[in-house]
Amino acid sequence: MNAAGAVWEGLTRGWGVDHPAVLALLLLAVLPLLATPFRRRGIAAASLIPDDPLSRLLGAGLRLAGIVAMVALVLGLAGLHRREQSVEREGTGAHLVLLLDRSSSMDNSFAGRAPTGDQESKSAAAKRLLAEFVARRPHDRIAVAAFSTSPMPVLPLTDHHEVVDAAIDAIDRPGLAFTDVGRGLALAFSSFADDTDEASRAVLLVSDGAALIDRRVQEALRDAAARTPLHLYWLFLRTRGAQGIYDVPASGDDSAQANPERHLHLFLQSLGLPYRAFEATSPEAVAQAISEIDRQETRPIRYAERIPRRDLARPAFLIAALAVALLLAAKLAERQLRPAGRRLAGATPLPAADLRRAA
Repeated sequence: MNAAGAVWEGLTRGWGVDHPAVLALLLLAVLPLLATPFRRRGIAAASLIPDDPLSRLLGAGLRLAGIVAMVALVLGLAGLHRREQSVEREGTGAHLVLLLDRSSSMDNSFAGRAPTGDQESKSAAAKRLLAEFVARRPHDRIAVAAFSTSPMPVLPLTDHHEVVDAAIDAIDRPGLAFTDVGRGLALAFSSFADDTDEASRAVLLVSDGAALIDRRVQEALRDAAARTPLHLYWLFLRTRGAQGIYDVPASGDDSAQANPERHLHLFLQSLGLPYRAFEATSPEAVAQAISEIDRQETRPIRYAERIPRRDLARPAFLIAALAVALLLAAKLAERQLRPAGRRLAGATPLPAADLRRAA
């Protein structure tokens, strides 16, 4: 590419028109340099007219207004616009997967029963606080997945947070009976399969319980954890009075069947990932846990900001209208001066006798 081509590409990058053929009419922009709509008056001896820089400046301004009117009108007809662009910026944030438990127990309050009065269900509290969490992190790319009887992909990694808000808004719909957390985690890990950005990755598991994880699923999770470095958080919404994930039975059965939440916690610890669990028994505790996760995931991140297409036809027509209005005002001013000139040109000469008396 020669130097002129490089300069032209630099000037036109990001700009576009819907009807390129209309640009041929830009040749009309030379008309104000070749002709004028204003009346021309000959001067017998130009040397008798004093120098008038203001008149020359006004004349040049009117010609420029004519050129601007032509160019703006043609660009408006051609559909001038700024193309959609992607601008790389730097901020703080992460790539997050929100993995949400949609089992029917999430529809209960933290007291383990249907919410009454001003009580919130676990899912409603999670919905409200996660929406605030996302609003505080404008630079994150976020995916949403859910699980109950089976895993449910909801939303892939995206930086369109209005879509994420809509996905979060649906998590308090009535849930199903079971909790297949193992396959839910496998789905969350797979959300990063096509993610090539060098950004911090994290999975936030929001659940009020657990269940047995099949050994094959455990092996698949260990393999995924080895291939996909990420941070793992479990926000355990514990029903008040239920056994916690840190509670070791003093006696009796300590199997995964008897204490699935505790053994899920132990399994997640064994994956070799940076892992942290938060146990919450009230909406206030959930808010504190989410705030802590917010503080943890504040690493530098490069992100692409999408700038949508911007149509410029209407501003172009407005500029053309203003330029034409200026030319019209000048033309009307010229017509107002014309009668006086006509009266002077058509005045009856004085008789010779009167001229002699005047002399």
